[in-house]
Amino acid sequence: MALTGRAALLAAAGSLPVGILAPSWAGMLAVNAPLSLAILCDYALAAPVRSLVFTRSGDTSVRLGDSASVLLTVTNPARRRLRGELRDAWSPSARAVAAGTGDSRHSVSVPPGEARRLLTLLRPTRRGDRVPDRVTVRSRGPLGLATRQGHHRVPWAVRVLPPFASRKHLPSRVARLRELDGRTSALSRGEGTEFDSLRPYVPGDDTRSIDWRATARQSAVAVRTWRPERDRHILVVLDTGRTSAGRVGDVPRLDAAMDAALLLTALAARAGDRVDLLAYDRRVRARVRGRTAPGEVLARVVDAMATLEPQLVETDMRGMSTAALAAAPQRSLIVLLTTLDKAPAEEGLLPVLPQLTRRHTVIVAAVADPRVEEMARTRGDVDAIYQAAVGAGAQAERTRTGERLQRHGAVVVDALPETLAPALADAYLALKAAGRL
Repeated sequence: MALTGRAALLAAAGSLPVGILAPSWAGMLAVNAPLSLAILCDYALAAPVRSLVFTRSGDTSVRLGDSASVLLTVTNPARRRLRGELRDAWSPSARAVAAGTGDSRHSVSVPPGEARRLLTLLRPTRRGDRVPDRVTVRSRGPLGLATRQGHHRVPWAVRVLPPFASRKHLPSRVARLRELDGRTSALSRGEGTEFDSLRPYVPGDDTRSIDWRATARQSAVAVRTWRPERDRHILVVLDTGRTSAGRVGDVPRLDAAMDAALLLTALAARAGDRVDLLAYDRRVRARVRGRTAPGEVLARVVDAMATLEPQLVETDMRGMSTAALAAAPQRSLIVLLTTLDKAPAEEGLLPVLPQLTRRHTVIVAAVADPRVEEMARTRGDVDAIYQAAVGAGAQAERTRTGERLQRHGAVVVDALPETLAPALADAYLALKAAGRL
């Protein structure tokens, strides 16, 4: 039982005059006995809480930054009308509010044998699975003096997916892919690309593309057309170790790396390549493998990334290399999204990089810290000069690490969080145009 403010107000309104004018136990009993009886009657007439039936429906997934709607259906099987308040509690990061209000409480009024739907809006602030805690109901009596209170567990889960902010760059990269694919007025031959078909010669075509054997078999001059390599295997490896937990700008390094991986996955799927995902620190945290339709592979990768979190452990680069080689038994493009910090790169990545570049084409992509770039440009006073020196030193050290990786055969992409995704996509297109996948 829980008393309402109305009961407290009536008790105070009756007790104060008695206490001032005729203070006695008899006077207090004369006031509070009828009130207590009214409270007990009100409690008895309140609709029972434990017999209520709850079901959920609505969204089961949402992108980070968007809103999700979850419906809670309350069925009242009792013979008394349910009046009161209901609180649908979620984790704080779900930011759940009742529709039309500023908090998570709903006012409910459900007649006997009927049901009502209550809408809760979620605007999550973190990726992952968000589940409700419990539904707490307070059922008021007809006098509004006392309430019955109880709670129910109503299971549900809303998966918060990565926001994929870089999808705005996809149309321009797809247009570039179409140019490479020859879907323009002029088809060109690129080094290492695959033969596509023959067509009649048109003035202005490169004479090196003339197929003289085909020309000899027919009366017209035939020209070879070429297309970028297709059906290649791309393995995206996400480093989820401690360095991925560092924040660059407003997001962790891991989130910026995932955004770049999503743009690459969407672009490669459009190009007809097969994309696999591997998330690793000291063990495999997520894996997406197998040939699927272009629309399905991106959905599977997004779903696998939703629950990834940085692990505060040092990444086992040898274990990561072994896992990557096992996931890519044939020649592939391995995209390693990790850090270019000197110690992790030189002690962990450099010793195992030759194993990867011996059989595969490797891209090492890393998120640069915009704060370091700001420090390197700072001028004005003595403190600013020292900051500029530190920033310039960090940039030079990072550049030297990248050059060492390049000497071992890797393609290095080092960019700020907002430019990493398009830079990685451009590197992929450059390799495809050169026939190096």
